[in-house]
Amino acid sequence: MAIAAVLASLQGSVIEYPYHSLAVAAVLVPIFYVILNEFIRDAARVKGMKGPRGLPLIGNLAQIRTDAAEQYRLWSKKHGAVYQIQLGNIPVVVVNSAASAKVLFGQNAQALSSRPETYTFHKIVSNTAGTTIGTSPYSDSLKRRRKGAASALNRPSVDTYVSHLDIESKAFVEELHRYGNHGKTPVDPMPMIQRLSLSLALTLNWGVRIASQEEDLFDEITEVEEEISRFRSTTGNLQDYIPLLRLNPFSSNSKKAAEMRRRRDKYLGALNSDLDDRMAKGTHKPCIQANVIMDKEAKLNSEELTSISLTMLSGGLDTVTTLVAWSLGLLAQRPDIQDRAAKAIQEMYGEDDPMCSSDDDQKCGYIAALVKECLRFFTVLRLALPRTSIKDITYKGITIPKGTVFFLNAWACNMDPDVWTDPDDFRPERWLEQPDAPLFTYGMGYRMCAGSLLANRELYLVFIRTLNSFRLEPHDKTDCHPLRGNSDPTSLVAIPQKYKVRFVPKNEKALSKVLAQ
Repeated sequence: MAIAAVLASLQGSVIEYPYHSLAVAAVLVPIFYVILNEFIRDAARVKGMKGPRGLPLIGNLAQIRTDAAEQYRLWSKKHGAVYQIQLGNIPVVVVNSAASAKVLFGQNAQALSSRPETYTFHKIVSNTAGTTIGTSPYSDSLKRRRKGAASALNRPSVDTYVSHLDIESKAFVEELHRYGNHGKTPVDPMPMIQRLSLSLALTLNWGVRIASQEEDLFDEITEVEEEISRFRSTTGNLQDYIPLLRLNPFSSNSKKAAEMRRRRDKYLGALNSDLDDRMAKGTHKPCIQANVIMDKEAKLNSEELTSISLTMLSGGLDTVTTLVAWSLGLLAQRPDIQDRAAKAIQEMYGEDDPMCSSDDDQKCGYIAALVKECLRFFTVLRLALPRTSIKDITYKGITIPKGTVFFLNAWACNMDPDVWTDPDDFRPERWLEQPDAPLFTYGMGYRMCAGSLLANRELYLVFIRTLNSFRLEPHDKTDCHPLRGNSDPTSLVAIPQKYKVRFVPKNEKALSKVLAQ
C-alpha cells in the first residue's frame, strides 16, 4: 500500500508539474544509471585480483588511450605482474612478465585459445569478408583455417618460397638504389618496404606481384589496410566498450570502418576472381590460395579461404613493414652496429657479393641476432592480440572465470628486467649470449603468429642484403626510440615517425652489375 501511495503521489506531481518533473528526471536518471552501473562493474571484476579501478562508466579507458602497453608495464610495478583493468565494464587480465606469461599462456594454451569480438572490427569492418585467422574466435572453422595456414607456413613450405624472397628482396635493394639516386638523394624507405611486403604477400597467396609502387593497387591496398589496422586497436575505439556510443548515427568512426570494408571487399574480390580465371585456364602459378582450393581434404568454404588470404595480407603489412621501417631508421644512427654487421657478413661472403645467397637460412649469427633484437626492442605489436578464456583458469589461488579477456603485454615481457639486465639498450649481442631467451613479439601459446618462420626468413634476407649493399647515413634527427618515436600511440601497431636516409652503395660497380642481371 505504501508503494502504491508513493507511485500515485509521483504520478500526480508529474501531471501537475510536467516540466519540473522532466528536469528532475533529467538529473536523477543519469545519476541512478551511473550508480547502478558501478554495482554491475564491481560485480564483473575478477574476485581477489588487484588492479586500478578507473572511472565510472569508462573504467581505465582514459588512462590508456596512448602508449597503453607502457602504462600497463608501469602499473605492474604497483599491482604485480598480473592484474586486472576494466575497459568500460569489461574486466581484462593483463600479463606483464616473462615468467607469468609462461605460466598463464604456456600452461593454459587450450583454455586461452579464443579471441574476444569487438563491435568496430568484427561487426562493421569484418561482417562481409570475415576476419583473419589471428582475430577469429575459437571454432571448428578456425581449426580448419589454422590447419590450412600451418601447412602453408611450416618450414618445408617456407623453403619453397625462397625464390620469391630472392626476387622481392633484390627488388627492394634496387628501389633503394634507384630512388636514392645511387646514395645521393635521401629517401623515405617506407614505400619501398610496403611494396616489398605487399608484393610478397600477393605472390605467395594469389601468384601475382606488385612490381612498382606506382601501381594503383599498391596505393589502394596500403591505404585501406593501414586504416583497418587502426580499427583493431584495443584502445582506439571507445564504442567497443561503451555501447551507448554505438547509437550515434553520425559516428565518423563507424562510417569510416564501413567504407574501408567496402573498399577491401572490392580488391579482395578482384584478386580472387583473377586467380579463379587463371586456374580455369591452367595458367596460374603455384600459390597458397590455389593449393588450398585444390586440397580436397581441407574442405574450406569461400569465407574461410578469404580469411587465410586476409591473414597473409595483413600480417606482412602490419608487422614486417613497420619493423623494417623502425630498424633502418635506427641502423642509420648506429654506425657501430653497421660496422659489426659488415664484418660478420664479409667473413661469410667477402666484399664482391652485395646480394649474398637467398639460400642462406640465417647462418650469419650476428644478422640473425640483429633481427631478433629489432623484434624485441621495437615490439611493433606491443599488445599481442587479446585472448578470451573458454574455461576457468586458476592463477596463484585466484579463479579467473571463463569468458575473461586476457592481454599479453609483449612489450613489457620483452623488456622484462628478470630476463635482461639491460632491457632498454639496443644490443644484438644479447642473443649470442642468451640464444634461448624468450621472445614475445610473435605472441605465445596456441594463438601465436603462424607466420613467424616466414617473417624471420624474410627479415634476415632483407637485413643482410641491405647492409651488405649500402652504408646507411641519416638525413634527419628523427627519434628512433620505440616510445618517443611512435607516430601514433593509439594504434595497435607501433609505427615510426617519417624519416629519410641516404643509402650509399658500398661497391657501386658490383651492386649495379648484380642489379642489372
